[in-house]
Amino acid sequence: MEAIRLEFKSEIKEKILELLSSFSSDDLKIVQEDPDFDANKKKLDATLAKIKNGTAESCSLEELDAYLEKTISEYEN
Repeated sequence: MEAIRLEFKSEIKEKILELLSSFSSDDLKIVQEDPDFDANKKKLDATLAKIKNGTAESCSLEELDAYLEKTISEYEN
């Protein structure tokens, strides 16, 4: 199956749902969109821009492992 995202005025929602309901459930499935989609997309776009322009903070796997070991050891006792 394929998925598309529709944006429409609230006045036509009922008409759109009426049209879509004419298809069988095997042919069409209506999936509710994540209410935080736009906010998440904006954050991810900003992060991608930082990665592309070289300003993103990163660390090596060894640095991450050392950080995690230190954090875990603080909470072991």
